[in-house]
Amino acid sequence: MANELMLLTPCHFGLESVLKREITDLGYTISKVEDGKVFWKGGPDAVARGNVFLRTTERVLLCTGSFHAESFEELFEKTKQIPWEDYLPRDARFWVAKANSIKSRLFSPSDIQSIMKKAIVERMKQTWHTDWFPETGAHYPIRVSLLKDEVTVGIDTTGTSLHKRGYRQLTAKAPISETLASALLMLTPWKGSRILVDPFCGSGTFPIEAAMMAAHIAPGSRRSFLAETWKQLIPESCWRDAREEAAAQEDLHVETDIQGYDIDREVIRSARENAIKAGVDHLIHFQQRPVSSLSHHGSYGFIVTNPPYGERLEDSETLPEIYRTLGERFALLDTWSLYLITGYADAERYIGRQAQKNRKLYNGMLKTYFYQYPGPRPPRREA
Repeated sequence: MANELMLLTPCHFGLESVLKREITDLGYTISKVEDGKVFWKGGPDAVARGNVFLRTTERVLLCTGSFHAESFEELFEKTKQIPWEDYLPRDARFWVAKANSIKSRLFSPSDIQSIMKKAIVERMKQTWHTDWFPETGAHYPIRVSLLKDEVTVGIDTTGTSLHKRGYRQLTAKAPISETLASALLMLTPWKGSRILVDPFCGSGTFPIEAAMMAAHIAPGSRRSFLAETWKQLIPESCWRDAREEAAAQEDLHVETDIQGYDIDREVIRSARENAIKAGVDHLIHFQQRPVSSLSHHGSYGFIVTNPPYGERLEDSETLPEIYRTLGERFALLDTWSLYLITGYADAERYIGRQAQKNRKLYNGMLKTYFYQYPGPRPPRREA
């Protein structure tokens, strides 16, 4: 197998540009960008560094092939043509863990999974000249996506999704994922030296992700990955080097002004515990406080938040007042910026002004909008 690998990282629809910038900043070459996917190239080190450093993707897939298939026979033959022996050792435990199909003639995930597994086994039989595989070795879950009869096949190097940083043991209702929170923060001009307040902080995801960014804590530096067991593909030195690089970048003594408020005392307690697990509790001020008390003595700060938006019927009656109050408090912070993700259709109406920009995004299966109200730029000396 060539030393250069094709990698595929999925992301939330509409946030491909953020992930693309992250990969480029790591020094790797982008091959192509599709809806919800970024393809890029790198050596075995890219697998380790991608898993350790990328904040806005759910996983890093080792792309083994892509092809056109309109029938199950074609799917079988073209899957069999992939040089699986370059990726899977003889004792590999491999299976097609997930298949999704959009606007394709082949639409049954279970049939796709079964046929592709058989094709891989046939390829391996020819390579190893055996009819039996122990499947007692490292795990190689295979993922396949079909879009308009174009098939993309990859092996998952990550294992447990990258949004699971390891700190969020306790969650509030309707939490925002860590990867989505990071991507939204990256869509704003906020930097670690600037003020950030989340008045609906819930389990603390926005403040914690912001604090990790400010302290240059790599999101995957405190967890393990599936491909660490793939000794023949990704040398141990790649993982060691990536973790050493991450450790060298950390600055836990950085000065920050990051605050998280919530009206619920228990939710604030959970957020504090999550911040402790993330190692950033000393960088965040959490406080039980209603949105009606939102204020700050500083200038040119940022409100970045995920307010309630009526996921539960009993909450919907209170939404106009919540958004009206948020708008009133924001209006008093005349040099500040407001960025919020919500599925509430009347958000702008009750905030009291139209957003300068909004971006349609999906938070899980919920259609939401990221409303952006950028404030004035600070004078250069304060920036």
